[in-house]
Amino acid sequence: MTVLDLNQPTVTGAAERVGVELGARSYDIVIGNGLLSDASHWMGLPASRHALIVTNETVAPLYAERLTERLATLYREVHLVTLPDGETYKDWPTLQRVFDALLERGCDRKTVLFALGGGVIGDMTGFAAACYMRGTPFVQVPTTLLAQVDSSVGGKTAINHPLGKNMIGAFYQPARVLCDTSTLATLSDRELSAGLAEVIKYGPIADPNFLAWLEQNIDGLRQRDPDLLRFVVRRSCEIKAQVVGSDERESGLRAILNFGHTFGHAIEAGLGFGAWLHGEAVAAGMVMAADLSERLGLATAGLVDRLARLIERAGLPTRGPRLEASEYLRHMRVDKKAEDGDIRFVLIAGIGTAVVRSAPDDMVAASINAHCD
Repeated sequence: MTVLDLNQPTVTGAAERVGVELGARSYDIVIGNGLLSDASHWMGLPASRHALIVTNETVAPLYAERLTERLATLYREVHLVTLPDGETYKDWPTLQRVFDALLERGCDRKTVLFALGGGVIGDMTGFAAACYMRGTPFVQVPTTLLAQVDSSVGGKTAINHPLGKNMIGAFYQPARVLCDTSTLATLSDRELSAGLAEVIKYGPIADPNFLAWLEQNIDGLRQRDPDLLRFVVRRSCEIKAQVVGSDERESGLRAILNFGHTFGHAIEAGLGFGAWLHGEAVAAGMVMAADLSERLGLATAGLVDRLARLIERAGLPTRGPRLEASEYLRHMRVDKKAEDGDIRFVLIAGIGTAVVRSAPDDMVAASINAHCD
């Protein structure tokens, strides 16, 4: 894994491109300020008569008109469907509204779907594109930090089931990802911090220098320094693109991207989807996973404290909600990474090195109980 040169200057100016190399399914992630207003980065998208923008009630008033105007120069008919906002709506009834919009407007299998929003919109739009007429192109236009650094890249698409997060879905790659970092200015502080959880995870699993850089710059990131935000989007995408290019369907290496997520998904399911933001649950989950790494003798003492300090500075929880350890374990056993009921955890074997393995229930419970309120 390529590591970060801490002396490397922050790149400003023209938009940058990070390639996701997947043969015939390869695509670019374009990162820059003001992309929604810059026609040059929208050329070469799949051709069609129809384009359908999928967004939510929060994002639509901010950016839907601008994207509609941009797409009107490329497509004869641009349609818009606006969904309710929140993780609780990442379900079948809400997904049906996308299919309703496509069918009611006579959209064919060349119709291009545009996911304008955060991770929920990106996941649902991608899944709709994978399913509609057995596959139609889609483009990610992420407007949250979490979506720009993680969920918009890699082709994981899904909806939730009451018994588990992202349990119904498909691997389906976008035609392009367009990260307009100017949209991060309209995020709430809570949403920005939630995105930082997915940024922080890349240090422990892949890049020690990036973790050190984050420790030096986390305050500037929370203050929304545009150059710092753009840099973390690019670096996060570089790491994720490398992993996805090596393991598109999570048969091995890609699982490391789920550091903190096994615990985090259990928090989300246990509290009810939407009670905590995804990044908040992952943040507390990373502390638990780091604790388990230390208990198993994989990581040296100090990892938990180091991560917890950074996570707290990012404005994120370092402790999970007070759920019984047995409830955590029950939700973990329906996690996608579980095998025959055997829970698989992403653990840290030294900063920059992640492993996937199981652990005894009593040890997992001890890590949960040590970091729950």
